[in-house]
Amino acid sequence: MAAILKGSSVLLPRILLFLLTSTGILLPHIYQPALDILYSYLLRSPIYTASTFETWWTVLLYAIIEVSYVYRFDHNPQLRLVNQGKNADTPKPIPKLKRGKHRLREGLTYIAPLLLLDLTLIKKFGGVDTRDMALSGNYDPSSMKKTIHGTFLAPTLHNFTLSSPVQSRRALPPLPPTSRELIIQLIASLLIYDTLFFIFHLTLHHPTFSQIHSQHHSHNEINPQITNQLDIVERLGLVLLANFSLNIIGSHVLTRTIFVIIFVWLLVDIHSGMDLPWAYDKILPEGWASGSMRHNLHHRTGTKYYEPFFNWWDDALEYYRAAKIGDMNKNPTAS
Repeated sequence: MAAILKGSSVLLPRILLFLLTSTGILLPHIYQPALDILYSYLLRSPIYTASTFETWWTVLLYAIIEVSYVYRFDHNPQLRLVNQGKNADTPKPIPKLKRGKHRLREGLTYIAPLLLLDLTLIKKFGGVDTRDMALSGNYDPSSMKKTIHGTFLAPTLHNFTLSSPVQSRRALPPLPPTSRELIIQLIASLLIYDTLFFIFHLTLHHPTFSQIHSQHHSHNEINPQITNQLDIVERLGLVLLANFSLNIIGSHVLTRTIFVIIFVWLLVDIHSGMDLPWAYDKILPEGWASGSMRHNLHHRTGTKYYEPFFNWWDDALEYYRAAKIGDMNKNPTAS
């Protein structure tokens, strides 16, 4: 009975997600007028065309999403994972949460290296002509011996002059994506990031690099604020891998804008320390997503469940480990 009620509670978001995804891929013409209007507005916005937009967009979203999760964590002890099961009758006290100046320092540590990249490197997005990229970087395409490389794999510094001391704007594609392109790019980039971060995360748990990752595991109880409790090396790795996942498939800049919303929400959700009724792992088909409960187990043990959003690589690793142990039990003398 409990399983039926649990399934029915996420029936509505499952239906909405299915309808949005299926119609967006199969019937893109339905959404094109809205995408045209939205992107036309964004192209005219000096805020959206600023080179620092994505950094500030990420910070704003993180502040909104994390605060909303912290509020629920603080006011709903029954949702906290440490109070589940046998601990339900004796709720544990709320862990000490960071306030004020500590969060400001944390924010500045996050923002500083990203702003440095924003203000020194030319932005290179899919669907943008290299001449427009050059112009945004204060280069004159007509006088250049050779044009700049359009690929993000070949970074190009801004042409620093007194009249243009920093990279202040970014060249954007002239046309919006279709809903089909947008959805496929979102799914593909999330899957690529999930794979890359699984490898990166597994590497951070190797004794050689564990000191870098230890800061993220320094807590008594996982909670939403742990999301950004990262060493600067790990934080940059997380951001650069997300950028790579988007750039390697030539994602449209509007895809990137929406990706940040989903990406930040998923990161905070898996670190929420709560069993939420509409968590993404409950909305997706069973066995697809890791979610907060599985990530909580990772923080407790540090020996398994390295994948951030999905389960497939973790399940493959557990299967490999189990098979390896089985082989060793069959042949104890094997090296």
